[in-house]
Amino acid sequence: MNTNEIVGQFRLEGKVAEIRPLGSGLINDTYLVKTEGDAPDYVLQRINNAIFTDVDLLQHNIEAVTGHIRRKLEAAGEKDIDRKVLRFLQLKDSPKTYWTDGQTYWRMSVFIKDSFTYDSVTPKYSEFAGENFGRFEAMLADLKEPIGETIPDFHNMELRARQLEEAVAADKAGRLKDPEVQAILKEIRDHVDEMCAAERLHREGKLPKRICHCDTKISNMLFDADGHVLCVIDLDTVMPSFVFSDYGDFLRTAANTVAEDDPAVDKVAFRLDIFEAFTRGYIKGADFMLPIEKDNLPFGALLFPFMQAVRFFADYLNGDTYYKIRYPEHNLVRTRNQMALWRSALANMDHMKKFIAQL
Repeated sequence: MNTNEIVGQFRLEGKVAEIRPLGSGLINDTYLVKTEGDAPDYVLQRINNAIFTDVDLLQHNIEAVTGHIRRKLEAAGEKDIDRKVLRFLQLKDSPKTYWTDGQTYWRMSVFIKDSFTYDSVTPKYSEFAGENFGRFEAMLADLKEPIGETIPDFHNMELRARQLEEAVAADKAGRLKDPEVQAILKEIRDHVDEMCAAERLHREGKLPKRICHCDTKISNMLFDADGHVLCVIDLDTVMPSFVFSDYGDFLRTAANTVAEDDPAVDKVAFRLDIFEAFTRGYIKGADFMLPIEKDNLPFGALLFPFMQAVRFFADYLNGDTYYKIRYPEHNLVRTRNQMALWRSALANMDHMKKFIAQL
């Protein structure tokens, strides 16, 4: 079935004039659906059901989240709401917001015109991102409808630690004999228990789970022509998690002075200007946080480079079966990089704690 026939399954306004590829996403295939006249344009997406295996749950989450935000915006008298929250179309013959032929899955949303994304990370846009990701969580803090995990245990450090030990036990690629590999393994094992603190605090009833975005890149926000944030997009990973997921994941990429696979480990450093800007915005937006959540934000900044290092390292030991690599030691280089970022963040722990305390 071609894209015109797929679009025809949904309740859209106007007549389709053109369908063309949109963006360069790594997970879903995305198209812009242009219409004639004054009808809105749309975004058509093929959902990657190899990653998001429960599409019904995925779309339920998205509908619950966008519906809740829409009702809050309406109650607040917000204008131009269709530019402030995504809206997904129902099928012509069903209230479902996705269509499937049994093999592929598709959805459509209203295209937000005159909107822009940014990839460059500056202190200015980091503060915008922090405040609006925090506000996104705050708007969902009172959502009563159950939300499921679209990728179960996505940010579970205890699980990642177990997966590493399984990779060590199997040593499928025969890489454990390398002295550097042994040194990395020892460093991880020396600190893994303290990096699993969130799961322990949750079991003790001290640390709650929130509805988080779980993919807090600056490119997952739409801005208007004046640089003001319109809304948060890319909602596939919205699910229950600790606030560290949104806080730490942003800093893992944005506060690194180099890319996560840069082999120049000596150039890796944790950027305090990005940390301060994002943190200032996040605490302002996430006004629901308990003291234990706010006080442990520096832990979140440490957790995510450490967790990602563990994931890269386990994949290296398994023979590079999960992450795409460009050369044999790519996952080992990524591991070195993320461990260097973790050490740099750890060296700035006192600074982070003092900065947050004064906020």
